[in-house]
Amino acid sequence: MLINLFPQRPDHPLADAKELKRILAELHVEKAAHAVDELASWFESLKHARNFRLDHYFDVLRQLDDAGQPHLRRLARDYLYSPFLSRLELQRLWERNYGYWTAVAALYALCTTRARLEPKERGADAFKVSLPLADARLQAARRTLIKWLAYRYEPVEGEIWKSLGRTSLLAEAAGHAQKPVQLYPGHQGSSSAGHQYLHALVFSTSSMDGLLPQQVELADRMIAHFLPAFVCSPDCRPDSVYWVDAEKGSAPTRLARHPGAARPGLRFFSPGQALAGLEELIHVVERDEVPGSLNLGGEFPQKALLPVLRHLRVCWALKPPQRRHQRHAVKTRMAVLPGFDHSYTVFSGTSADLQTQTQSWVVENVSLGGLRTCFDESATDRIKLGSLLCMQVEGGENWLLGTARRFNRQAGGRANLGVQLLARQAQGVELQPRRSGFAAAVAIPGIWLHDDEVPGIVRLVLPLGSFSVRETLNFSQDGRIHLLTPMEVEASGCDYEIARYHDQPSPA
Repeated sequence: MLINLFPQRPDHPLADAKELKRILAELHVEKAAHAVDELASWFESLKHARNFRLDHYFDVLRQLDDAGQPHLRRLARDYLYSPFLSRLELQRLWERNYGYWTAVAALYALCTTRARLEPKERGADAFKVSLPLADARLQAARRTLIKWLAYRYEPVEGEIWKSLGRTSLLAEAAGHAQKPVQLYPGHQGSSSAGHQYLHALVFSTSSMDGLLPQQVELADRMIAHFLPAFVCSPDCRPDSVYWVDAEKGSAPTRLARHPGAARPGLRFFSPGQALAGLEELIHVVERDEVPGSLNLGGEFPQKALLPVLRHLRVCWALKPPQRRHQRHAVKTRMAVLPGFDHSYTVFSGTSADLQTQTQSWVVENVSLGGLRTCFDESATDRIKLGSLLCMQVEGGENWLLGTARRFNRQAGGRANLGVQLLARQAQGVELQPRRSGFAAAVAIPGIWLHDDEVPGIVRLVLPLGSFSVRETLNFSQDGRIHLLTPMEVEASGCDYEIARYHDQPSPA
């Protein structure tokens, strides 16, 4: 009986303050990958630790998580911006990061669950002051998991949305959902459990499947920048665009589908003043200026920022984009050649030389504006969002020109790709810059788009970076010379740009 009067001490090595200090010091000088692996091992051991006071347990977890942040940022930069990593190296980086955030989310959830289920437990009262931070970090970890899934175009499991919604409602009930905390040492500004949940909702409705991984990261930082201007409320406002049922743990849904009867977990959100702020930022960046208040994690040129900002403008509009053309289900095969070079070769009339490089995809539905294809995921090594695609339906003679727009991985090693149709009729041409000297002999390959032609206007697909507003071009076709005066670039992808020119045909 006397023995039970004395609390048992935890036998975990991290319970010793000196040992914890030594381990943290070693993590600061360790290589990023090794440090994150070591932290993952400590997190695994903490799952089975016994006799830890709750406040001490959280403090150990918090310090370990703090120490991991600079290493995680380094690994994320390597994943997004290192050009020479193999597919296997990228996979390992992804697994290391995703595994970290999965483990730390589980431990923060353990802390908050203990506090709510065992409020009289020794240490629970001292932990109360840390509960807003614990909930905010828990929501941030889950939100980061969604971002890492977006990097690989993986679907978000329902359990993540259930956990996010449940924690948000519990934080609201406890009165600290909007209480500002500094999420991590050195982070700019403050956050809260409610803000992290809203961030996840806005991220999910911003069509990340239409962006490259580097663009996903920039979009995520833009969301963080404009998040205070978004509005999330239990009431449906005139400008509400989406709703979510936090109690059921649903993903956000457009108000085009009404949620039905009012219930406690319903939340409605809209861009509020964020859309006006985004419009203003676009105008600033178009002047080739980037405000110093933007935390982008690095310096990015105008051409890298503008596509992301314009993408978000469409997604955050009070009337999100609607499908203009009805889809029709089909099941047919399609030959595909990716990239500008292959497309130019095909539309120049020499596609027979590319037989061995043609991929075979299955078309699942079509519309006037595009199609959706299904193919083996191994083919994605050669396909990037924004790349040019030359396509021919099985049994057809005509080649189509399109661009990869949306990508999603599916179960069983399959993937879906949404393709926007650029032209049903096109023609390869050699463009001669109207210069003097040696440079004038260098021809520029172009693909002349014949769909929706406007008299006096020529639309050309060019290799990325070929358009110059100061450079006139000409090409000869059907016995006539076309003199082209540059107008503007109307669209661009990862390997091409579509430019418009004034056309002045003249006799050959």
